[in-house]
Amino acid sequence: MTISTVRFLLNNEVVTLENTDPNLTVLQYLREKQFNTGTKEGCCSGDCGACTVVVAELIPNKKDLDYKSINSCISFVGSLHGKQLITVEDLQDGANLHHVQQSMVDNHASQCGFCTPGFVMSSFALHKVNSQPSRAEVVEALAGNLCRCTGYRSIIDAAMASSEHAKPDSFTLHYQQTVQQLSEFKALPSASLSDHQHSYFAPKNVSELATKLIEQPSAVLVAGGTDLALSVTQNFNIIDDLVYLGDVDELRVLENSDTQFVIGSAVPYNEFTPMLHDEYHELGEMIERIGSRQVRNNGTLGGNVGNASPIGDMPPALIALGAEMVLQRGDVERKIAVEDFFIAYKRTVLQESEFINRFYIPKAKPGQFLKLYKISKRIDDDISAVLAAFFIEIKDNVVTDLRLAFGGMAGIPMRAKQCEAALLNKPLNQENISAAQQALAHDFQPMSDVRASDKYRMKVAQNLMQKCYLELKNRNIETRVVSYA
Repeated sequence: MTISTVRFLLNNEVVTLENTDPNLTVLQYLREKQFNTGTKEGCCSGDCGACTVVVAELIPNKKDLDYKSINSCISFVGSLHGKQLITVEDLQDGANLHHVQQSMVDNHASQCGFCTPGFVMSSFALHKVNSQPSRAEVVEALAGNLCRCTGYRSIIDAAMASSEHAKPDSFTLHYQQTVQQLSEFKALPSASLSDHQHSYFAPKNVSELATKLIEQPSAVLVAGGTDLALSVTQNFNIIDDLVYLGDVDELRVLENSDTQFVIGSAVPYNEFTPMLHDEYHELGEMIERIGSRQVRNNGTLGGNVGNASPIGDMPPALIALGAEMVLQRGDVERKIAVEDFFIAYKRTVLQESEFINRFYIPKAKPGQFLKLYKISKRIDDDISAVLAAFFIEIKDNVVTDLRLAFGGMAGIPMRAKQCEAALLNKPLNQENISAAQQALAHDFQPMSDVRASDKYRMKVAQNLMQKCYLELKNRNIETRVVSYA
């Protein structure tokens, strides 16, 4: 059973949408339907942060709320179902500015003001989950917001001081009421939306999802929408049938056992990253460079892999780790290695009506190491030119197992098999590393594009082999993920 509406809270007001185009973004809804123009349109691609809003949603199996900043320009309005949407207009209480806003004033943190609402909302979301953030946590939370004229020091100072002497805000005072209303929304049947030309459906379980895709195999799946939405906002495409995965309970599974992690395909990055960071700290650091906080609050592992981009950041890491994934069609599941998922540029083994259900990521054993290197022109919020992921097992200085995977070096993320052969079952020394570097030229013929030339990509990839060797040779010295221009 479905209802042909989407229901959510706009601040504390219940909103019911019907007869609405599902291609409408949250930003368009706010500015063009509600005339709430405090939220700004900048890049319309999730890069500048001017459109930042906050959504509050129930934490699964708890009566608590999670406050998350998101890019409203690349979020479809249907994804608001069952959530509370908070914008910069909602913060002020009568004549009194919210303490986050007042701190921006007190610290002279705004000039032209165009970016200011986005900074305010990112700071608001941070302080809702962390009342005493460190400077590093503030910088990370604001990394997805750009300012052209003020300068970041005063903005960071404002965010640092936001909670000093702060009184409970209206959202704290209405907390239990919000929890109750969102709980009532969650109890509703699966939501849908239509303008009689385009449709949106949000199944609540995997059975509903599988049935829908069998009936409508041309439907487009959306979870975070951080990439898919660009086809609408940048290329002006119209998606006829959207199926939203964020409400499917089975796709939000998150398990941590003694031997492996299980991550549902619709779990956002910021929910599973802490778990992975504890096991593979370089993987956790690399994920923190996948887009901004706003992007990682919505973006999912299933979306990053399913997109099949040759420069996606997670596939090389998953391939290097020997991760597996479960694909499902109807009630039939099949498990494959992540490296077998990709066929050619933007082509995968997914069959009609099939979808990605979950991922299995093994934990490291003694003597096993994961080294990750993301090469991009900026540290934060940038796309890779090359991403190298090296999984190496060493026993008595002999390489007993390894998987070397690269992104940005071919039409798909893939392993460097000849490079691996030059190292497997051999001592880890400079001579064998040099041979592996030469073998890499036989594994890949990278292309030139706006991010890097083919020669640059090959030289960088070879140099990363050397860097990995030196770090493993001196592995008592702590190393970090770095970026090179």
